[in-house]
Amino acid sequence: MDNTLMVAVVVLLALVAVGAWLWSRKQQSKRLEQRFGPEYERALHRHGDVAKAEAELRSREKRVEKLHIVPLSPADAAHFSQAWRGLQARFIDNPKGTLADADQLVRELMLRRGYPMGDFEHRAADISVHHPAVVEHYRAAHAIARRDHRGEADTEDLRQAVVHYRALFGELLEVGEPPRRDDQRAAQTMEVHH
Repeated sequence: MDNTLMVAVVVLLALVAVGAWLWSRKQQSKRLEQRFGPEYERALHRHGDVAKAEAELRSREKRVEKLHIVPLSPADAAHFSQAWRGLQARFIDNPKGTLADADQLVRELMLRRGYPMGDFEHRAADISVHHPAVVEHYRAAHAIARRDHRGEADTEDLRQAVVHYRALFGELLEVGEPPRRDDQRAAQTMEVHH
């Protein structure tokens, strides 16, 4: 093979490799943007650089993969639903207290599901991996709660915060599938035989 042909083949292979790498990066960016939705844009705005923003989002995914996030049992879901209904009923008499209760109930629900209770930004980042559509509600509720803490929120703001918490709460209220009867019989049969 003459040198010119060899150089042409090497250049062609290099171009194919670069093209494949660029296509792969574009696909990965597209996947992250679809998975994280508005959170993708938020990370991009915060970092000002696509590579850094995407590295952070991939890091979130890896961190959350290591967590043991579980659905609620039907009994836990019923307990949390009842607690939320009680909280909403108290809003008219005690809006400030209800906001604090909503924040606390959301934290308890997150903890029960397996999310760690670090600082707010870490909680929001963890939530964004599985619940990107509602993480903005969580951020909005938190911002209003901070304004309320400074004495800058009125009753309508507090109502809005509770509505935002409700969106997240509803999303997190995921219930695990109870075992099917066939699965229960198989488990009982296995217990009898052992």
